[in-house]
Amino acid sequence: MDYQGTISRGLRAPIIKKGDNLVEIVANTVVESSKTHNFPLQDKDVVAVTEAVLARAQGNYATTEQIAKDIENKFGENTVGLIFPIFSRNRFSMILKGIAKGAKKLIIQLTYPGDEVGNSFISREQLYESKINPYTDVFTADQFHALFKDTHHKFTGVDYIQYYQEMGGNCQLILANNPLEILNHTKYVINADIHTRKLTKKLLLDNGAEKVVSLDEILSESVDGSGYNEQYGVLGSNLATQDSVKLFPRNSQQFVEELQAKLIKMTGKQIECMVYGDGAFKDPVGGIWELADPVCSPGYTKGLEGQPNELKLKYIADNELANLSGQEAVDAMKEKIKQKGNLFNNIQSQGTTPRRLTDLLGSLSDLTSGSGDKGTPIILIQNYFKNFAD
Repeated sequence: MDYQGTISRGLRAPIIKKGDNLVEIVANTVVESSKTHNFPLQDKDVVAVTEAVLARAQGNYATTEQIAKDIENKFGENTVGLIFPIFSRNRFSMILKGIAKGAKKLIIQLTYPGDEVGNSFISREQLYESKINPYTDVFTADQFHALFKDTHHKFTGVDYIQYYQEMGGNCQLILANNPLEILNHTKYVINADIHTRKLTKKLLLDNGAEKVVSLDEILSESVDGSGYNEQYGVLGSNLATQDSVKLFPRNSQQFVEELQAKLIKMTGKQIECMVYGDGAFKDPVGGIWELADPVCSPGYTKGLEGQPNELKLKYIADNELANLSGQEAVDAMKEKIKQKGNLFNNIQSQGTTPRRLTDLLGSLSDLTSGSGDKGTPIILIQNYFKNFAD
């Protein structure tokens, strides 16, 4: 029996800087790691590269002044409403700083008890005990602090209400969950939500907003020599310095195709490649849903398209093979897998994860590399496409 299933390896790489040939660096790292640690590369291996090093190699950065200039160009002298930002120093503080610089007056509307990716400053139990109506009730920062004495984030210790209010001297802050509340203050809005941004924008425009700009429309082209992302704007960006952000990378598809061609040339193996950002999973204690990027993977090769097509072994073992054991059960299970066909909407696949391959692989890569000082921005995943019958 082959006892090894899926293997996910974090590969260490040099510190990537602007202008580095990332295709060469990644390909050489994968091949040299294989030689040094004595494991063979195989067809259908997956090489995943974090978006951070691709954006860094591209030099895809922007300053808060460049964000401010884009905001000023889009809104002029109008009071700007900023609604539904996520609560994150890394993800949003520099964007907020730039927006505050570019707006003559800024009104920030936060959701409560937390943001769309699960960062909360009060618990749902506290919200329930307060007897307020989260669908209709609106608060100023002072009113909310008077009602809930401690609004510090459970994991970071930051009071994001206070932190965001102090980010710009021209900021007024309210807490409300109805996006239309902002229209009582201004008709010019930036909707900062990530995964619900299209619906939020439509709701605002259908109900009287004069102008609505989503985060994917800020720095969608270069401003005063800045980096940019034509598809995602400042979505997916991270704090770089105390006055700049690293944007989501451009041309991810071109990068993975060039990397795949290089690896095929060097190894003779059909290795699949992808760029990954945040995984898509939820912390069961903190309630944080990790995916603050607009997508798990902004670029991937064709072999990673689609969803898994897998039998639920536990279901088969407990039902069709309930009366078999030992080698007889093993042989029967292997035959079931070989004959499985398309399992869409089939009871035999119930309980398997109904997600895209790139989302699953991106989550596995994100958990393997971590977000701190492991120094492994390249992930090699092996045996992912093998099953019990192989």
